[in-house]
Amino acid sequence: MTNPTVNPKVPLSYGASTYTTHSSAKSAAASRSRIAVIDVLRGLVMLIMLFDHVRETIYLHMQVSDPMDVNTTEPAMFFMRLAAHFCAPMFVFLTGLSAWLYANPSSGTPRSATGFLVKRGLLLVVLEWTLVTFAWSGEFPPSTIYLQVIWVIGLAMIVLALLHRQPRWLLASIGLAIVFGHNLLTSLSFDPGSVGYYLWTLLLHRGYLVADGAVKIKVTYPLLPWIGVILLGYVAGPLYAQTVAAASRRRLLVIVGIICLALLGLLRGFNIYGESLPWVHGEDLVHTLMSWLNFTKYPPSLSFLLLTLGTGLISLAWFEAIDNWFTRVCATFGGAPMFYYLLHLYVLLILQHLLVAIFGANHGVRFGVDHYWIVWPTAFALMPLLYFPCRAFARFKRVSTQKWVRYF
Repeated sequence: MTNPTVNPKVPLSYGASTYTTHSSAKSAAASRSRIAVIDVLRGLVMLIMLFDHVRETIYLHMQVSDPMDVNTTEPAMFFMRLAAHFCAPMFVFLTGLSAWLYANPSSGTPRSATGFLVKRGLLLVVLEWTLVTFAWSGEFPPSTIYLQVIWVIGLAMIVLALLHRQPRWLLASIGLAIVFGHNLLTSLSFDPGSVGYYLWTLLLHRGYLVADGAVKIKVTYPLLPWIGVILLGYVAGPLYAQTVAAASRRRLLVIVGIICLALLGLLRGFNIYGESLPWVHGEDLVHTLMSWLNFTKYPPSLSFLLLTLGTGLISLAWFEAIDNWFTRVCATFGGAPMFYYLLHLYVLLILQHLLVAIFGANHGVRFGVDHYWIVWPTAFALMPLLYFPCRAFARFKRVSTQKWVRYF
């Protein structure tokens, strides 16, 4: 969710720029496409995320378990939820990649990213505990604080701040060991109330840190796997150095992406390793496919990460060569990620209150629709409402010299 700092003449997202020579214009266009693809993909997964969050606003009475219950989850909701699985891994991976770009600006003079990562990480942790928690619950104080994706990105950034100066091979080794090895640790458990229990809940097991009292605290995004993802994102950063040819970068991204998906096919196809829930033949082809793709998200299994990151790497290569209205819209959203995240949560909070005021509560204290398909037009209708504030803030962010703007 961070944005790299590059040559001030080259915007981070798509936009028009004027240069005095043909060669400088060509160089600027190359730099713009190289960097803007990060905003494009980040914006795309944020739009996909909107569908899932609309579901949690107006279709919350139909709960989704993790992994999903193939027998009770309708296919349309299953595959939309599956699409939303790509959001968190790409957010975290691109955060690591952007951190490398911040530490290695186009000026050619490396700089430490420690301070930026620590301050940004702490800000995200604070936002999760305050504005994000209130946006989800609508209560103050909330009955339960859920430590979710913004919290875990913040902590992962702080860890990256401590490690990013280590050799690249070491960071890659640690990242791969975590991503491929953490499934081996899922059977470990500790007695509730012990130090090991709290530490393991933070690192790998979804659960309550505080289960009693006026305010409960629950970890929904355990930290350890996301440390691996952000390290791999940072390790991938040099692919976006100006000295790397676009064709070479895209070729390598596609190759690694295909390797991830092929490995997923092997491990998952034979139920060898990487997912605690084996797939089974269903009543028809659709339910068999649903079972095959039913991966654990909390914490993300190896199969989950191979699917999402493998597809994400191929998408990075593909979108780099595309410049049209759709990629520009995505880049606008991706250019103001924290602003968008907070804005869309509060728009959805207001929407739920308006629906209750107009139609009344029909599912406890909430309003909910009876059919999942209504989620789709609702999400599409909200996109223009979110687009124009995000475009205004992204433009302000590109020209502003105020330091706080960099963190949104």
